[in-house]
Amino acid sequence: MEPQEEKEMSFLDHLETLRWNLIRSVVAVVLVSIAAFLNKRLIFDIILFGPKKSDFITYRLFCRLSEKLHQWVPSLVEKGDICIGQEMPKLQNITMAGQFTTHITVALIAGIIISFPYIVWEMWRFVKPALRETEKKYTSGVVFFASSLFLTGLLFGYFLVVPLAVNFLLNYQVSEEVINLPTLSNYISLVTMITLACAVVFELPLMIYFLTKIGIVGPEFLRKFRRHSIVAILIIAAIITPSPDIFSQLLVAFPLYFLYEISIFISASVAKKQKA
Repeated sequence: MEPQEEKEMSFLDHLETLRWNLIRSVVAVVLVSIAAFLNKRLIFDIILFGPKKSDFITYRLFCRLSEKLHQWVPSLVEKGDICIGQEMPKLQNITMAGQFTTHITVALIAGIIISFPYIVWEMWRFVKPALRETEKKYTSGVVFFASSLFLTGLLFGYFLVVPLAVNFLLNYQVSEEVINLPTLSNYISLVTMITLACAVVFELPLMIYFLTKIGIVGPEFLRKFRRHSIVAILIIAAIITPSPDIFSQLLVAFPLYFLYEISIFISASVAKKQKA
């Protein structure tokens, strides 16, 4: 049997391991980015420009919901009240290399998003050897849960928050004297910022899990500040949904509050296991 000292990795060995984890992650991002770059129509026409088309699934569902609500409570909801996404202006590009640089940027962002599960797995491979056996047991599903929450946040942002924001901002006017001529870069920035922000926010249960494990937060703390969290959630909902109507903001706020309640349950479960 080898001595314990020979089994332990030196600081330089850890750096070398981390370097290869990062190299493999970067290679994965580059390869996926190249694939995304070559599939221009899928990335732009179908995915990115989907929320500005009148036949986008979210707009069709809102129109159907508007009709149903009008049938159920005609005195409160007029037909077509929440039927949105019908008048969207075309995008414009005002720089010579604007479309090409946007194409490269979007391909890189797509590469990072699609490669996210692999990147998390590589980081997990680096961290895992330093954990105790019990810690490995409790964190064995971290890659799956981190990826699932990230994907759920992306879908939530793309199919709900982005259409509400795009519809409001592209149709909002301060005066009849002003028309909206949105640029390609502005639109791409809005869509990517909102979807990535939602993806990060949806990682809250996982973050609470690890913060509880290391003793920074606990279920009592989360329950104590539940009222404060409601205010914070409403503020976040108001920020990521520029639409001023309360209906749109509540559509975003309810899932976020649900995540907070799940985080309390997760924190309580972790605290209970630690005491056992």
